[in-house]
Order: sequence, then structure tokens, then C-alpha cells
Amino acid sequence: MIEIDTVSKLFGAGDSAFRALDRVSVTIKENEFFTLLGPSGCGKTTLLRLIAGFEGPTSGKILLDGQDLADKPPYRRPVNTVFQSYALFPHMTVAENVGFGLTMLGKPKSEVAATVSEMLALVRMTNLADRKTSQISGGQQQRVALARALAPRPKVLLLDEPLSALDFKLRKEMQLELKRLQSETGITFVFVTHDQEEALTMSDRIAVMSGGTIRQIGGPREIYDQPSERFVADFIGDTNFLSAEMIARTGDSAQLRLGQGAEVTARAGQVDKTSGAVTLAIRPEHARLVALDAGQLTGTLDDIVYFGTDTHYHITLDGIGTRFVLRRQNSPDEMRPVQQGERVGIALASSAGQVLKD
Repeated sequence: MIEIDTVSKLFGAGDSAFRALDRVSVTIKENEFFTLLGPSGCGKTTLLRLIAGFEGPTSGKILLDGQDLADKPPYRRPVNTVFQSYALFPHMTVAENVGFGLTMLGKPKSEVAATVSEMLALVRMTNLADRKTSQISGGQQQRVALARALAPRPKVLLLDEPLSALDFKLRKEMQLELKRLQSETGITFVFVTHDQEEALTMSDRIAVMSGGTIRQIGGPREIYDQPSERFVADFIGDTNFLSAEMIARTGDSAQLRLGQGAEVTARAGQVDKTSGAVTLAIRPEHARLVALDAGQLTGTLDDIVYFGTDTHYHITLDGIGTRFVLRRQNSPDEMRPVQQGERVGIALASSAGQVLKD
């Protein structure tokens, strides 16, 4: 549906020019929920604005459904955008807001009414059709903004952190609603967020961005379990980084020696090395507390943090001083309680670690 070919975007000129995007290339499929994920200033919103037509690329091409968008202004593109601020008309009703764009396009009243009715049913707002948007909640306003953007049936819907103003519980509900809407309408969604959990929950594929470049593209499980480099592993969820030596390799599997001398097996498909110093990424849930002499690592338990569904254990590893965080789900049959200051063993799940590029 969208092909972005070596696109760069500079703001300013000469030595003071800021490179917001640096030769970015990515293909977004039809009927895909695609997320641009990264910290503030990484270029994700700039890329969204280029697709929408609010900015033009300094170099490179953007194709939509095979057509070059270079000469098409925003209103000539089959694209709609939902912004952080919903920009609803407070003096209009919910139904009037949803139908506004269709009316401006000169659609017949009967078609506008039918489409508005369909869109309100889609976002489950039919019973509030005659309510002013100034009289409904933030979550309901978000649904109205979505219905308005979907009403002209665009080929692509761009969403620029539309959930950022909602409270935690409502955000969770709307994440599932957005995925449902994308699935039911068959429209390609391009979603921008800095929230890793949001991206993992909704996306078919994720592009992790940093410094105006895409660092990795993949499905949520691939991005989380097989990060290609340290930045991706560090940005997506919690990660422990251990220095290790690669002592053998067979295909995508590597044998590593950790700082305390234990040997473990890890995935190494993202790196070209066959020996030498490497960094091993271990997710906190891929390790467990064991008796002192039963694990690959040992250390002193410094902190125990209770989160309701699980507990986080902060451990300083013996001899090397590295901090290791371990996550254990709380359940009635959990192992014996441990105390702060106790020395413990850490067992690593088989082949759960990922060797990183840098």
C-alpha cells in the first residue's frame, strides 16, 4: 500500500540543517496495522507527516498504491489523519462532526446520513449521535475523531499518538478497539507511538526508529524476543545486558561463556561473529531464582519490588557487579520467599538469550 524509498528530510539549510530522516526505506502492506515506534525526536511523526502531505521529502520517493505522491497535496491523497488533539467542532453534534468531511466533499445528504450511521455503529456511538462533542468524555471524543477520519473510506489512516491524552484504563480499552476497527474496515493503519506496550499490543509489524533511521522492522514477537541491536533491546521492554565470550557457533545458535564462568546457549542469528566478546540480552521473565549452587549466575538480592501480578528482584551479580533484574509472576504455588540481602542463584531459560550486534 505504501512504499517509502530512501526518503530523507532536512529542516533548515547549510551547516545548521537538521536531518530528521536519513534515507528511510520501508514498505507497508495493504490491510496492515503498522506502527512507527521510537523516542521523542526520532523522526516517526515527520515520516507520518510526509505520508499525509503536510511536509515534502528533501529526497526520495513516497508511493501510495503504486502512485507517486510528490505532486499531490494532502486533500488529494486517499489518506486521513487522527491527531493527538482530536480537533472536533464543539458546537456540532457527534453525527455532524462525523459527517463534516463528507459534506465538504459534496456528497449527497442521503449518502452522508447512511455513512454517519454506519461509522457511529462501528465505533459504538450510535446512542450519542445528537450529543454535542463538548458534552462527551475524552474516550468518546476519540471514537468520534476515528469515525470522522474513517467516514470518507481512506485507503490509509494515519494515527499520531491518538491515545496519549487518555487515562491508563481507557488507553487499554482503546488499544483493543483500534485493532478491532482496523480488522473490520480493512484499512491500512499507520500508528505513531513512543509506548512500547501499545505497539506490541496492536501491531502486525513494528518499525523501531532512532535518530531519523529505522533500526529494525518485524512482528511484535520478533522485535521483543529477537532484537537486532542494543538500542532495540533496551527500548522495547526491560532487558538485562551481560558481557560474554562466544566460544563456539553452529548456525544461528552460539555457545557463550559468561563473566562468572558458566556456559550458556543463545540465539545469534542477528550477528556475523563466530568468536570473541559479545553482549547477551536476557529478558527478566526468562530467568528464575534458584538455590545458590543451582544456577548459571549468583548474586546478592538488593531489592524486591511488588507489582501485583508479578514481583521484580534486583540482584547484583557476584564478582562483576552488574545489576540483573528478574521477574517472577505471583501465584499461590510460588517458590519459598527470599529476603533482601540474601545471596541467590539465577537460572537462565535454555536459548532464551539473544546475542546483539553492538
